Amino acid sequence: MYILLMEPTQRFPIINSSYLHPSLIQSTALILMAKYNTEYSSSSLMLLHLLLTISFQIGQNAGAAAAAAVAEVDVGLILDADTIFGKIANTCISMGLEDFYASHPNYSTRLLLHHRDSKGDVVQAASAAIDLLKNVQVSAILGPQASTQANFVIDIGNKTKVPIISPATSPSLSPKENPYFIRAALIGSYQVKPVASIVKAFGWREIVLIYEDSSYGNGIVPHLTDALLLVNAQVRHRSVISISATDDHILQELYKLQTMQTRVFVLHMSLSLASRVFLKVKDVGMMSRGYVWITTDVTSFIDSMDSTVIESMQGVIGVKPYVPKSNELDKFKKRWRKRFLQENPDIDDEYNLNVFGLWAYSSVKALAMAVEKVKIAKPKFKKPNANVENLTDLVSIGTSEMGPRLLQSIRNMRFKDLSGEFNLVNGELQSSTFQIVNVNGKQDREIGFWTPKYGILKDLRPRNIKDNYTTSKEDLRIIIWPGESDIVPKGWEIPTSTKKKLRVGVPAKCGFEEFIKVETNPQTNAVSVTGLCAHVFEEVMDHYLPYYIPYEYIPFPSSGNPNQCPNYDDLVYQVALNNFDVVVGDISIIANRSNFVDFTLPFTESGVSMIVPVKDNKSKGGWIFMKPLTMDLWLTIGAFFIFIGFVVWVIEHRINKEFRGPLLYQVGTMLWFSFSTLVFAHREKVISNLSRFVVITWMFVVLVVQSNYTASLTSMLTVQKLQPTVTDINALIKSGEYIGYQEGSFVGGLLKSSYPDPSKLKAYDSLQKFDEALSNGSKNNGVGAIVDELPYLRLFLAKYCNKYTMIGSTYKTAGFGFAFAKGSPLVPEVSRAILHVTEGKRMNEIPDKIYGKEQDCNMQDDITTTSESLTLDSFKGLFLIACVSSLSALIIFFGDFLYKNKDILTSNDSIREKVTKIAKSFDEKKDGPSRKEPTTTNEGIAMSRMVKTQVLEGPQSPAISIFHSAEGIFSQDEGLSTTEPGSPNQFMTLY
Repeated sequence: MYILLMEPTQRFPIINSSYLHPSLIQSTALILMAKYNTEYSSSSLMLLHLLLTISFQIGQNAGAAAAAAVAEVDVGLILDADTIFGKIANTCISMGLEDFYASHPNYSTRLLLHHRDSKGDVVQAASAAIDLLKNVQVSAILGPQASTQANFVIDIGNKTKVPIISPATSPSLSPKENPYFIRAALIGSYQVKPVASIVKAFGWREIVLIYEDSSYGNGIVPHLTDALLLVNAQVRHRSVISISATDDHILQELYKLQTMQTRVFVLHMSLSLASRVFLKVKDVGMMSRGYVWITTDVTSFIDSMDSTVIESMQGVIGVKPYVPKSNELDKFKKRWRKRFLQENPDIDDEYNLNVFGLWAYSSVKALAMAVEKVKIAKPKFKKPNANVENLTDLVSIGTSEMGPRLLQSIRNMRFKDLSGEFNLVNGELQSSTFQIVNVNGKQDREIGFWTPKYGILKDLRPRNIKDNYTTSKEDLRIIIWPGESDIVPKGWEIPTSTKKKLRVGVPAKCGFEEFIKVETNPQTNAVSVTGLCAHVFEEVMDHYLPYYIPYEYIPFPSSGNPNQCPNYDDLVYQVALNNFDVVVGDISIIANRSNFVDFTLPFTESGVSMIVPVKDNKSKGGWIFMKPLTMDLWLTIGAFFIFIGFVVWVIEHRINKEFRGPLLYQVGTMLWFSFSTLVFAHREKVISNLSRFVVITWMFVVLVVQSNYTASLTSMLTVQKLQPTVTDINALIKSGEYIGYQEGSFVGGLLKSSYPDPSKLKAYDSLQKFDEALSNGSKNNGVGAIVDELPYLRLFLAKYCNKYTMIGSTYKTAGFGFAFAKGSPLVPEVSRAILHVTEGKRMNEIPDKIYGKEQDCNMQDDITTTSESLTLDSFKGLFLIACVSSLSALIIFFGDFLYKNKDILTSNDSIREKVTKIAKSFDEKKDGPSRKEPTTTNEGIAMSRMVKTQVLEGPQSPAISIFHSAEGIFSQDEGLSTTEPGSPNQFMTLY
């Protein structure tokens, strides 16, 4: 009941008398009278007292009636009371209930919290849950906060059908597998993509994952590993620290991590263990320049950490769920802080509210709404049908009758609250925007955001629809890295300890010291390495890397025996065995070695070729003119000469008197006409257009073949003086020749796989032995060829360029490279440096310095070629054209001929008689195509007489020679025929 006290000019405030105690009524009246009018009479005071008394009685009766209508619902609350998170969550949950029911006074249900302390122990948390279920019969349980504790409590909730609303973030706990588990916090796996995006933005390729040995810590490992693989990074090492680890154990683990090259650490731990670890990280010097630390859930507790812990985390990058700023949130933080300090007077005022506290605030609201919606009523638990005394505590509890309904009411709840949107989908709080922060000073500083749609963002302004997912470091604000550095750490570095220099394995070669030469001082044991490979490696490490890396050479094998040549496969495998960090030398990049190591880009040319002796072309003698064409091409040309002559004879036989006469005469004419086209000197005229078509096509083919023959012969006689003794390795294998290779090289394995007789393969270890073996030849205990990689053959030809030549490319390889351990971050760095070296002038100077100028001869081209014979394959197209044109002419001719003699074919004669008549018809002479004789004009007669006069009077003038030449080619009868030079008809034709 509300009463309103009024005077003519003043009004008393409204008072709800149901909340006043009788002893306060009189004092309240006196206070009001003293405040508004100090001269009230005693009668007025008595009247006011009477009214307040009546009002209180009516309000008390109304309050009792309302209390009878409100149903109290028992809810358990399990927290670690002594931890800062437990204290924060307790205050937030209490304030959440008060604020919720203050804004919903008409609700018919009220949550009644029953507090239990889990004391940071798994068994204690399970025991508290059983106590709440058995003795209190709670309808739901809030907590516990730790994933390890929640794991057991969730199992109990599944058996009793009581919802467990816990902020446990471990991905190993899933609401799908545990239907009565409601996760009132973001699952830990949501953080791995923001962490992976940060790693990608700065180009780090390896990280070290440090996590606690629990279901909470282990649950994130596979998710983070997969997320890093998607950005081409990997977890180089995992460091697992027990929750109960001592400080000495933590120090021991940190010292081990300090000796590694990787300097990017991702820490996923509970607040208590993470605080201890960071204190030790600073003590051992791992929070200094060059280190990178990225945190997950711990980032959300930075506001709730001790100042000494925050001081040890300067430069740390972290991700945490983003909480939108609002006036309501600011007001609540002030209220919460005042309330928190009142409830915990022994705690310093340096602790602030975090997102987990806000989620606890929202979760109790969600439970209150779900309870009101379900309208929970008694009885609460259904007991088992058995003697309760013989059952265990868990079985004797029974199952909640209202639990399934309450679960369905809360599993998909969604509403706006102080933490933003509190959205539960199938019992899982959904992902939201993450905030990327940098610990600087006494708190964390916002440097950017991450969203599932856009990736890393500098701010959360509305995005363009066309904006894509990006992970660029340019979208982050300035970061202060550990050691108060503003330079982005490269993510790894070689430990500076003298015991941790880069161990460089080098082959102690027996020969070919121009590439790598290892010398050991017998007194000081100092190792000196020279050669092309060592020069390139030192150039890369000392001049082209942006940082200094100390290294030391270690010979392999270590025996120092000059007669013991190293096996390169064994040498490379030493890197996989962690005996070397890198192998430097003439190490070829091949597939089977890449299974154990990572190679840099090659720094030499690639490929395997063959060296053979050369011989002088002059030894060919008088038959060198046959060399330009291969035998099959000679035979093909001859066959086509005969074929073309036959085709022309068939077409011209009936109409051209030049192709008639005795049989031998016709054969001779046919062959003469065909072969004379080789020098374009055929004199027989052709009449048929089909014959002309065949002859013109064939003359084109002859022209092309003749031109190539002339060019090839000229090259053989004038340009090319030397020629290899063999041009194909298969020819060597077929002939059974011996083949040499370098001892210890992988080339030996290649040759053995293709040579059927391995006894024909010989290994040599020096250039001098190569020369000696090639000079002797296979018949004199030598070899017919040397097969090796191009760099070695280049070196060999630099010394013996006048005796040998390089033939073709036998096998494909990638060249020489440096072999590093699998996943070494040095590989991309050194590869980029190799590109700078090989593209610069320095790379041209190094080979000249190594190879030297042994003789006055130039280095040969990449592949020395010789003037080889022309093959039939080069002219297949031309011969095909000639064949098609000739056959087409024959088909047309015979088609016309048979059509004109169709009477014979359709007669009733026998086949023999028909063939005989057809043959006779073919052999009969037939007049050729008629044509108009040229008219001799007076000018032409005069010209003829002038020519005759000049011929009779003296030597031919140039004009007469030209006219004579024209007359020789184009006669009166046929323009394509020729006239025999010097014959009487030559001049008679002119008249």
